[in-house]
Parts: sequence; structure tokens; C-alpha cells
Amino acid sequence: MLSFIVKRIFGIIPILLIVSVLSFMLIRLTPSDPIRIIYGNDLDKATYEKYRALEGFDDHVVVQYGRYLWNIVSQGDFGKSYRTKSDVAGQLMERGWSTAVLTMVAMGWAILFGLLAGIISATKRNTIWDRIGMVSTITALSVPEFWFGMVLVQVFSVQLGWLPSGGAGTWKHLLLPSLTLGLGVAAVIARFTRASVLEVLREDYVRTARAKGQKERVVVWSHVLRNALIPVVTMTGLQFGFLIGGASVVESVFAYPGLGALLVDSISSRDYPVVQALILLFSFQFLIVNLLVDISYGLLNPQIRYD
Repeated sequence: MLSFIVKRIFGIIPILLIVSVLSFMLIRLTPSDPIRIIYGNDLDKATYEKYRALEGFDDHVVVQYGRYLWNIVSQGDFGKSYRTKSDVAGQLMERGWSTAVLTMVAMGWAILFGLLAGIISATKRNTIWDRIGMVSTITALSVPEFWFGMVLVQVFSVQLGWLPSGGAGTWKHLLLPSLTLGLGVAAVIARFTRASVLEVLREDYVRTARAKGQKERVVVWSHVLRNALIPVVTMTGLQFGFLIGGASVVESVFAYPGLGALLVDSISSRDYPVVQALILLFSFQFLIVNLLVDISYGLLNPQIRYD
């Protein structure tokens, strides 16, 4: 297990290098001029050239990338924001915690509702509960997140006045955006869980357990879920990775001060150092989530070997 984890951690490094090269080069292929973004358009030629040399844009692009990478590795320095002139790393730390809390709460809702709906639908197949569960999941998958969020704001904030429509700081600020963010993931988990549980329910060892007279509740919780949850964990891990990257829409709808809203603001203002750092951060968290998913296999089923 330990050697597997070490190999996977070292395997993350080249992937992050590739992501950093691609993000660095692609942003420099855009037609915008970073000097005009930082200092404005009212620069004479001499001043423009002076600032261009000062910011290091006269250097070859390979030198610029090497300096960018070295600053990250040696000092954790992602540069300064074009828009706010503050350290990018500081902005990431300030916004990162808010997004982490939001996504964890959203994933908690998604796992709770998704697993319950999937298990109930599978164990009560072709009943009214199964139909309600599947219709609900299809509806949830069909509804755009921003529309669902706006409906929640209209009902619970504008009409009833129970919850704030935006901002952060209390559990009330988290409730509506986390439900909005977790809706689609809950639906995916429910459908995947239903299919996985149905497949395991047809296995011989499940029929044997039933033939021995074990109660259906014991069969499901002791024999079915352990094997059925392995593919669900894989899919849930991938959904968690997408959840963090896809929080931008929900954070914008609820004016939630997280990384997603920062990404939207940075792209619209062409704040490229922040965009580059966020691309690297989202890639890193996605790789870490996948590593944790692989490790969790062994916890669910100790018979799995990490060769």
C-alpha cells in the first residue's frame, strides 16, 4: 500500500508539469497584451517598453516559464494579480477555504441523498419508490444548476425570507449553494448506486445468504453494499473533482466568495496569473481526489492488491 501511494504521488509531478506548460503557453497565445492590462492603455512607447522589460516579458518564453516554475517550487509564489496587484497565493488561500467548505457540504448532501435513493430504488425495484427515485434523478440531471439556484433564492430568500440570497460566513449562507451544487452529483450517485446494487443482488453469494434465512436488511448491508460501493466510490471521487472545478456557476449565482467566482472574475478581467494558478490548483486537487479514491478501494475490500 505504501509503495503504491509513493508511486502515485511521484506520478502526479509530471502531470502537473504538463498542465503548467499548457496553461502557461495557451494563455500567452491569447491576443491580449498583459502590459496594457496592468498599466492601462495610455502609455507612450518608451514607458511601455520600460514596463515590458520590468515585468520580464522581453525574455524568451522558455525563460519566462522557467522563472514562473522556479518561483512556484522554491517560494510558492504564483506571481501577482494584474487586477488587484496582490499575491496570487494569498488570494488562493483566502478563497480556497470557502470553496473547500462549500464543496464538502455539497458532496455530503449528494452522497447522503444519492446513496439512499439508489439503494431504495434497487431494493424496491419496479415499485412506486423505484419510479419516484428514478424520475427525481432524471429531473435533477435535466435542471441547470443556475436555474435551480435562482428558484431556491426566489422561494427561500425573496418570498419566505428564511435564508440569505448571497454572501458567506454562517451555515445559512452555505445551505442554498451547497444544495444547488450537490443536486446533479446526487442524481448521478443515485443512478450509479441503483445499477451497481442491482448487479450485485443477482450474484450467487447473495442468493446463498438469502437461502440461509438471513434477513433482507442484513443481506443488503452486510453482503451487497461492500461490493456494490466500490464502483460508486470511483464515480463519486471523479464527481468530487468536477464539483470543485464546476463551483464557479453556483458561486456566481449566490455571490459566494470562493475560487469559482474568482476564476470567473479573473477570466473576464484577463487576470492571467490568477487563471494559471487556478488551473494548476484544480488539476492538483483532481489528482489528489483520484489518489484517495484508489486508496479507499483497499478499505472497502481488503482483498484488493496494489501491485
